[in-house]
Amino acid sequence: MTAEKLRDLSRPMDVALLDATVAAFYGTGSKDERAAADHILRDLQNNPDMWLQVVHILSNTQNLNTKFFALQVLDGVIKYRWNALPVEQRDGMKNYISEVIVKLSSDDISFRAERLYVNKLNIILVQILKHEWPSRWRSFIPDLVAAAKTSETICENCMTILKLLSEEVFDFSRGEMTQQKIKELKQSLNSEFQLIHELCLYVLSASQRAELIRATMATLHAFLSWIPLGYIFESPLLETLLNFFPVPAYRNLALQCLTEVAALNFGDFYNSQYVKMYTIFMVQLQNILPSSTNFLEAYSNGTSEEQAFIQNLALFFTSFFKSHIRVLECSQENISALLGGLEYLINISYVDDTEVFKVCLDYWNSLVLELFEAHHNLDGPAAAANMMGLQMPMLPGMIDGPGSQLMQRRQLYAGPMSKLRMLMICRMAKPEEVLIVEDENGNIVRETMKDNDVLVQYKIMRETLIYLTHLDHEDTEKQMLKKLSKQLNGEDWTWNNLNTLCWAIGSISGSMVEEQENRFLVMVIRDLLNLCEITKGKDNKAVIASNIMYVVGQYPRFLRAHWKFLKTVVNKLFEFMHETHPGVQDMACDTFLKIVQKCKRKFVIVQVGENEPFVSELLTTLPATIADLEPHQIHSFYESVGHMIQAEPDPHKRDEYLQRLMELPNQKWAEIIGQARHSVDFLKDPDVIRAVLNILQTNTNVASSLGTYFLPQISVIFLDMLNVYRMYSELISTSIAQGGPYASRTSIVKLLRSVKRETLKLVETFLDKAEDQPHIGRQFVQPMMDPVLGDYARNLPDARESEVLSLFATIINKYKGAMIDDVPRIFEAVFQCTLEMITKNFEDYPEHRLKFFSLLRAIATHCFAALIHLSSEQLKLVMDSIIWAFRHTERNIAETGLNLLLEMLKNFQTSEFCNQFYRTYFLTIEQEIFAVLTDTFHKPGFKLHVLVLQHLFCLVESGALTEPLWDVATVPYSYPNNGIFVREYTIKLLGTSFPNMTSSEVTQFVSGLFESRAELSSFKTRIRDFLVQSKEFSAQDNKDLYAEEAAAQRERERQRMLSIPGLVAPNEIQDEMVDS
Repeated sequence: MTAEKLRDLSRPMDVALLDATVAAFYGTGSKDERAAADHILRDLQNNPDMWLQVVHILSNTQNLNTKFFALQVLDGVIKYRWNALPVEQRDGMKNYISEVIVKLSSDDISFRAERLYVNKLNIILVQILKHEWPSRWRSFIPDLVAAAKTSETICENCMTILKLLSEEVFDFSRGEMTQQKIKELKQSLNSEFQLIHELCLYVLSASQRAELIRATMATLHAFLSWIPLGYIFESPLLETLLNFFPVPAYRNLALQCLTEVAALNFGDFYNSQYVKMYTIFMVQLQNILPSSTNFLEAYSNGTSEEQAFIQNLALFFTSFFKSHIRVLECSQENISALLGGLEYLINISYVDDTEVFKVCLDYWNSLVLELFEAHHNLDGPAAAANMMGLQMPMLPGMIDGPGSQLMQRRQLYAGPMSKLRMLMICRMAKPEEVLIVEDENGNIVRETMKDNDVLVQYKIMRETLIYLTHLDHEDTEKQMLKKLSKQLNGEDWTWNNLNTLCWAIGSISGSMVEEQENRFLVMVIRDLLNLCEITKGKDNKAVIASNIMYVVGQYPRFLRAHWKFLKTVVNKLFEFMHETHPGVQDMACDTFLKIVQKCKRKFVIVQVGENEPFVSELLTTLPATIADLEPHQIHSFYESVGHMIQAEPDPHKRDEYLQRLMELPNQKWAEIIGQARHSVDFLKDPDVIRAVLNILQTNTNVASSLGTYFLPQISVIFLDMLNVYRMYSELISTSIAQGGPYASRTSIVKLLRSVKRETLKLVETFLDKAEDQPHIGRQFVQPMMDPVLGDYARNLPDARESEVLSLFATIINKYKGAMIDDVPRIFEAVFQCTLEMITKNFEDYPEHRLKFFSLLRAIATHCFAALIHLSSEQLKLVMDSIIWAFRHTERNIAETGLNLLLEMLKNFQTSEFCNQFYRTYFLTIEQEIFAVLTDTFHKPGFKLHVLVLQHLFCLVESGALTEPLWDVATVPYSYPNNGIFVREYTIKLLGTSFPNMTSSEVTQFVSGLFESRAELSSFKTRIRDFLVQSKEFSAQDNKDLYAEEAAAQRERERQRMLSIPGLVAPNEIQDEMVDS
């Protein structure tokens, strides 16, 4: 094929042939032609000398795709090899790119025609600048500004380059450049900004060319967030922008620039300018878009420009208020402008667009939080009482001082806050517990997918409404009840209105004082139950039912205090359990479980006016209550009753209740086992297998809520259950042996395996939830050794249940050292055979992988002594499997492997085999950890990689290893100590892995690691910088490298939330004791 000639790079390339090859790759030719072209282009791209042909190609081709291909080659060289090139080659390339850009952008026609190509060249130029400027190309900014003054089109392109440069340095630099380089570039841009500033002002005052003015504003927009403030406030820039704001063509760009200025916040020095800017802005805005506009309609009927304008307005107001709202509170005339702005923002918040609403909501949340915290922190008793809505006589001396300022501020915002409450109630997002939604055709259906965006929005809205309730609960209550009465009298009745109102009512649980909450809820629940009675229509009833269930589920404190209400609500839930409308039964079962968990003791005592505890009455009518439920709903129902029984303190009563609860499943179980004793084949009938599965699932759910108290029930079925397990296991193995690999996918085998899994899950759930009583463990573990462990080893790989591994991991985690004698048997049964299944590749048997490593980790943590007694071959298998685990790209397997490795390293360090172990594995582990650390697929493991390396480096410098780590037989000279040997080894390892780094960079990095080994945060920072320098981690999302810092922030936030009543939802708080 002629295209093969392209591979010869010793002479100038045949550009026409390259054009044809690129055309074949993008073309409509045959698949083979495309593949051949792709092959050649890839080889060329990987050839280190290919970039020398770039100038030749760009000068001689007219084909845009070929130009892009050449620039792609160049891009790779600039990113990874630029600093290694000779000076003249670098200068030649930089001058060539600059010339082409100037040439193409010097006249309007070529600039428009070659727009895409010029844009790509601009990006290449900025990539070069990141290496060359400022040290090797000092005159860049003056040269650029001088060129810009020669023609309007060149000027327009120069603006684009400056914008790209600003974005590269300020927006996208984290993880792309080292901290030092970023600092250097920022300083250069700052110091040379005067020239750019003059150029921008000159263009805005003198040019008539719309594209150029637009480009200049876009560039300014990129620069405004970081330039020295004097350039904004001590020059005509702000006035110029405000003059452009009323002009429709530049309105959006000017508004974006003003938003950047509004977001700046550096002390009070420029306050008067900010007030002036805001007042002029408000006057102009009133002319463009009066505040009386209906924004909801204006937005939905507007052009995309007009919609963008409303979006930008939201950004402007929120940015300005976040930084400068205090300045506007100072004088009366500013206050009216401030209230006008808040009015705009509330109106914009009704716009039906998620992004616009997010921007507004984010600000409302921060404003309300600030107002709330000021009151929350006023530590005087009067202030606290005031917060709670109790009027205390004001003590003299409290009127002045901070208290009175706060009261004034609160009064200032009372009007907007009241409107904001209405907004929150009308637009409340759907909480997670609600399963019944309206689909796009207006039908009421069961929700199938959780929408995470909505959940996040709900969380912020709920928090905002809780702060608003704390600020004035009377207003909140009044608005909610008024809206509810409009639902009842029909004037405001729609599904959506009722939903948002009830979601809002449910969301403020816990934020009122108890008496007030009781009074409020009695009215709400009474009204909702009435609404349910008077409204006709299945869909309407389903919506109301869903809302009643949601609201009562949110207020356990109220239900605990009012038995009559609690009983009415639970009976109403039982009614809903017969309602076949999609989603209603599920929600009824979920809500029942939620209420029982929070009020369980109320059901086991005899309440006033009752003859027996509610649980007993419930057990009598149980068959009728669950008659219309699906199996999964019945399991949930049984779990709920399990929680009630668990609250019964008298053991005799408790066992009697449990026996009554399990009567139906036990009767069925006894029937099945009885039939099976006559004829084993009875158990092979699919319907019987399903019945067995259903019974086991019911048992598992009850075990999960009863814990230790489930012992009498599991003892009834345990041995029969193991026999069924063994029999089904043999059936599965026979089917797979006879039917080949596809047999494992047949429905009957899948069903049999479900029974095996459920058996294991039942035992695991029971042992996991049972109190820590070793005799229970022994009673159940010994009988399982052969039927479960032996069976696992005997089975074919496709018939082995991964749950066996997790069951034994749970047992070891639970009974710890008591299991040490059983570890060899567990090892023998599962180790070798599971390893053979999972080390063929990284894909097969994903469940077994994770559970296998969890089991190993349990053994290493609690029964480490058993690992020490393994033979060296077996230990090597263990270590190989750990390395295999952390090489995995599957995140949780890799993490389990790394955690297990850390356990092993720490345990061996304190054992008598320390030297022997580390001599065998130290270098292997170090090498493997560096391999995954520098591989971008393993970013999530960063924190653990760092901990392993830190452990190794601390160990080798601590002197704990008394024998040399190097192989004395093959290394001719001896090192003074292990520390020096490991340094050299690491330098050599990294030097060969990263030829693009100089040896001094590598040496400096390794020495830095040894110096900072005791200080985790600086150790980690050095590794992050190294990953950037080695170019392995550029141009990607590097948030995983900062994951640990983010987790600490989340924990601080949770502690803060717990301190404010209502912020943590009642069902997330562990409040067992309150229910007494």
